[in-house]
Amino acid sequence: METLRFEELGICPEIQKAVKHMGFEEASPIQSKAIPVMMTGKDIIGQAQTGTGKTAAFGIPMLEKIDPKNKKLQGIVLCPTRELAIQVAEEIRNLAKYMHGIKVLPIYGGQEIVKQIRSLKSGTQLIIGTPGRVMDHMRRKTIKMEQVHTVILDEADEMLNMGFREDIETILEGVPEERQTVLFSATMPKAIMEITKKFQKNAELIKVTKKELTVPNIEQFYYEVKPKNKEEVLTRLLDIYTPKLSVIFCNTKKQVDLLVTALLGRGYFAAGLHGDMKQAQRDRVMQGFRSGKTDILVATDVAARGIDVDEVEAVFNYDLPQDEEYYVHRIGRTGRAGRVGRSFSFVSGKEVYKLKEIQRYCKTKIYAQKVPSLNDVANTKIDNVLEEIEKMIEKEDLTMMINAIEEKVNDSDYTAMDMAAAFLKLYTGMKDENESEDEFDFGDTGAEEPGMVRLFINIGKKQKARPGDILGALAGESGMPGKLIGTIDMFDKYTFVEVPKEYARDVLHAMQNVKIKGKSIAIEPANQK
Repeated sequence: METLRFEELGICPEIQKAVKHMGFEEASPIQSKAIPVMMTGKDIIGQAQTGTGKTAAFGIPMLEKIDPKNKKLQGIVLCPTRELAIQVAEEIRNLAKYMHGIKVLPIYGGQEIVKQIRSLKSGTQLIIGTPGRVMDHMRRKTIKMEQVHTVILDEADEMLNMGFREDIETILEGVPEERQTVLFSATMPKAIMEITKKFQKNAELIKVTKKELTVPNIEQFYYEVKPKNKEEVLTRLLDIYTPKLSVIFCNTKKQVDLLVTALLGRGYFAAGLHGDMKQAQRDRVMQGFRSGKTDILVATDVAARGIDVDEVEAVFNYDLPQDEEYYVHRIGRTGRAGRVGRSFSFVSGKEVYKLKEIQRYCKTKIYAQKVPSLNDVANTKIDNVLEEIEKMIEKEDLTMMINAIEEKVNDSDYTAMDMAAAFLKLYTGMKDENESEDEFDFGDTGAEEPGMVRLFINIGKKQKARPGDILGALAGESGMPGKLIGTIDMFDKYTFVEVPKEYARDVLHAMQNVKIKGKSIAIEPANQK
């Protein structure tokens, strides 16, 4: 894949900042090819499928051309469906995040036209719309075309399949002739070629075809998981499958850092890999991973290019990739050298549609799985231990151990079965569900948010403590990321703070001998409000 970093594309600092904020480290192939050509003002025919990053490929150059001081309509993007119009508008808004005075409006059927007319009257430079509704506004004269300099046809073949050809032609005839016309289509049927001949001038064809994508020898699963539960589900899967080495992919550098901190806090050997790290750091991380000192690598797509390790047994898509091609690159990190690999993708809400696209392009089947319960984790741990024991019985000389157990059984009322069960429980570190892990008992602590525990700390405003002191002490002592700490209610002599349930015990233990503002504090679960 020929790709460039966004800094190399000559785009303005505001858009570069937005792209960085969105977490993209480099341009996709279609962006690398289309952005420089479109910025010269030429008409373009772009042949690219959904999921290649084409919205930014036309969105960035179009934003570069828009004059924020001029409140008149300057650009139009036509899309086949309302869903795509909303999605494209959202992405272009994100790209324009740091450009002041640019208004982007999606217009589509099914939404009150009066509301759209009001928004158009207040001044909109860019509309993203379905052909039928754009035509409707043209008829009502609520869209004025005289200052439009860019028209984009997104998924043009799809618009033609849906019978929008006449609408598209009417719209293009109503736009000034001195304009840039850009057309994106996955296929190039005859009707598309006719439109390009009639409405474009010396258009340049930019083609990004997908390689034949194959994913051999990899069992692929997906789990529907709410974003806030991803971390818990990930750790359950790690405990059940116990992969020798695994790679977890995130879409942004920030998410890599957060996840590494969380995994280390839970006792896993994890390290991060992303574009902000110096080469020496990356080399160190990779060396640790190859040697097995680190068994979990959390990475972004760009940073993961150099991962060429045969023993990777599992790949996790913590975030679904932006591009189908990246999906194949990611999961191809496992299943090497004839081994069978596994890939697990986390999907939330509408991302199920994205997953269907991936399956279609990669000609692969990704199976839905039920999120494993804590019982599943426990049973798997037991099975794994029993398997190890079986091997030990076959290979090792256990005479000394047998004598010790026989002696204990003869001297007590226990059976050998009791002893074996106790050893198994001890070895797996399991506890009864109703068995309190320690002296802290969490009933209903009156936490406002579900999944949180409310803690009481005997220090308040009178001791000149501030919420920042509490947050700093909790995060600093327990290693829990500060962003996970919930509401902090501070009173004169005490404070209530909410923390996620899974961190509560660690926080209580870590804070036992801590001083805040020079005062030794007491911390305990709060009573119900």
